[in-house]
Amino acid sequence: MAESQWEYPQSTEDALRRKVPEVTVLFWIVKLLSTAMGESTSDFLVYQIDPYVAVILGCVGLVGALTLQLLARRYIAWVYWFAVVMVAVFGTMAADVTHVVLGVPYLISTMVFAVVLSIVFLVWHTSEKTLSIHSVHAGRRELFYWATVMATFALGTAAGDMTAATLNLGYFDSLVLFAILFAAPLLARRLFGLNEIFSFWFAYVMTRPLGASFADWMGKPFLGGLGLGDGKIALVLTVLIVGFVLYLSVRRDKT
Repeated sequence: MAESQWEYPQSTEDALRRKVPEVTVLFWIVKLLSTAMGESTSDFLVYQIDPYVAVILGCVGLVGALTLQLLARRYIAWVYWFAVVMVAVFGTMAADVTHVVLGVPYLISTMVFAVVLSIVFLVWHTSEKTLSIHSVHAGRRELFYWATVMATFALGTAAGDMTAATLNLGYFDSLVLFAILFAAPLLARRLFGLNEIFSFWFAYVMTRPLGASFADWMGKPFLGGLGLGDGKIALVLTVLIVGFVLYLSVRRDKT
C-alpha cells in the first residue's frame, strides 16, 4: 500500500517497534466501524442483560484487550483493533452511565470529557514534547496514547447523544453534522496544509459521534432512527470489522 500522507519516512527498526497502525483510508474505515459497533453492542447488552453486569463485562473485556495490546512488542492488527473495539464498547457504557445512572446532562458530560481530554493532551505533550502518533512505542508514550483514545471515545459518545437528544437534531442530522466535522480537517490538511497533529486528533474525536450516530440511526426506533435493532446492527458491523482486520493481518499491512 502506498505510504500514508500522515506518515514521515521511518527506519525499519522504528517501524517494527511501533505499536499503532499507519493512518490510511483503511484505518479510518475500521475506526468508524469500531465506533459504530461499540455503540450498538453496548446498547444491546445494557438492554438485554442486567446493566451492571453488562458494565462489568465491558470493563473485564477492556482490561483484557488492553493487557494484550500493552504486552505485544509491536503492532499486531487483531490485537490493536480488539483493544479499540473494547474501548468503544466500554467508552459508550461509561458515558451512558454518567447520564442515566448519575443523572449528568449530556451537555455537562460533554464539557467534562472535553476537559479530561485536554488534560491528557497537556500532560502527554509536557512529558513527551509531542502528540504525534508516528513513534508510539511500548512504554509511557503508548500509555498516553490509550488514555487519549479512551477520553476521545467518552467525549464523542456524550457529544453524539447531546446533539441527537439535547439539541433535538435526531440521529440522521447528527450523522450529517459529524460527517462534515470529520471530513473538514482531513480536507483542510490536504488542501491548505492544516497542522497534521491537530487534523488527526480532531478527526479522530469526530469518528466516535459519527459512528455512534450512524449506529443509532440504523438501530433505534426513535429520534428519527430506522429501528432495525441494535443487535442486528452490532452483528453486521462485527462481521465487517473481522473481515477488514483479517485482511490487514493476512497482508501484514500496518494500516
